[in-house]
Amino acid sequence: MASDVRQLSFLGRLRLAIPNWQRDTEVPGVQLYDRALLTAVLSLIGFGFVMVMSASMPEAQTLTGNPFYFMTRHMGYLVGCLVIAGFVLRVEMQTWQRWSPMLLLIVGLMLLAVLVVGTTVNGATRWLSLGPIRIQVAEVAKFAFAIYMAGYLVRRHQEVRENAKGFYKPIAVFAIYAVLILMQPDLGTVVVLFVGTVGLLFLAGARLLDFFALIFAGVLAFVALVLLEPYRMRRVTSFMDPWQDPFGSGYQLTQSLMAYGRGDWLGQGLGNSIQKLEYLPEAHTDFIFAVIGEELGFIGIIAVLFVLLFLALRSIRLGNLCLAMDKPFEGYLGYAIGIWICFQTVVNVGASIGMLPTKGLTLPFISYGGSSLWVMTAATMMLIRIDYERRMTLIQAVQGRLK
Repeated sequence: MASDVRQLSFLGRLRLAIPNWQRDTEVPGVQLYDRALLTAVLSLIGFGFVMVMSASMPEAQTLTGNPFYFMTRHMGYLVGCLVIAGFVLRVEMQTWQRWSPMLLLIVGLMLLAVLVVGTTVNGATRWLSLGPIRIQVAEVAKFAFAIYMAGYLVRRHQEVRENAKGFYKPIAVFAIYAVLILMQPDLGTVVVLFVGTVGLLFLAGARLLDFFALIFAGVLAFVALVLLEPYRMRRVTSFMDPWQDPFGSGYQLTQSLMAYGRGDWLGQGLGNSIQKLEYLPEAHTDFIFAVIGEELGFIGIIAVLFVLLFLALRSIRLGNLCLAMDKPFEGYLGYAIGIWICFQTVVNVGASIGMLPTKGLTLPFISYGGSSLWVMTAATMMLIRIDYERRMTLIQAVQGRLK
């Protein structure tokens, strides 16, 4: 009994000793991890499983004769998520920081290997096959590059702020990655990497002249890449007016828009989508958000977007807290993951509603695909590890103050 009283007394003193801006206000008491963040991630993964099962059954029946083919594979991916989560949560952040250059090199070699021995699907060579497991290395590249950029900004923060040399060094590394990924080809991943790099450099305090020069060069490069490839040009023109060729280049987008139109406010009900009956291509991958809109309506898509926005803002907030505690690597990594989740969501949703050209990017945690799901799981588990270490630092500091 006396031990319980002492424990309660310590917790009470701990909560009073932590400044208001550092105190966790989402849950009562002192928690060692962010329960709200973990709940959001698990909710998205569970919801994604339900929607993949709903959206994939017609295509699975046609392709394999087994309507549960994609659902079964997705269950295997979920098992992989558990293994990845267990590993990432055990690794200290200083280990990731120390090994960030080596991780970048390993993933770069994997990108080279894709060009030599990669598996080709639908005309794109983006996967490495390791027995029954097929990995899309470009997804891993997003994760590795975010860790590298966070480590670089810690090592060269003053140089990035004061001269162009420090600013353009990571851009050179990005350019190498971009060339390798464009040879697959995968422009969408390059755009995500570019936005994440630009966003981190801006938040690190890079000079505005260098920042705007980089954005201008990036826009010019994007326009050139679109103009040089006829299929990319068709995507851009079809997104601007899909109804001009509704059975050709605009077919996918027009079918997606029909799905949203049928959804109305409350949707047709889970499992009642018509567009997924092989009218809408890639209904369980790139265009799964259209199926969500048709089955769950406007209310459903707003709920999904709210959770994804919460996740992105939570990452940014965690980055702020870490920087305030003099944990720059963890802070910049929190920023990078938040920007990544937010921008990829915007591109996926924007493509399915006709506001952006189709880029082939998945909806985080929801679209079918093992590589994307595994990498996003690793990124968010890293956020939980960062938050755990932050809270432990606060507790240890207060313990030392109370002794």
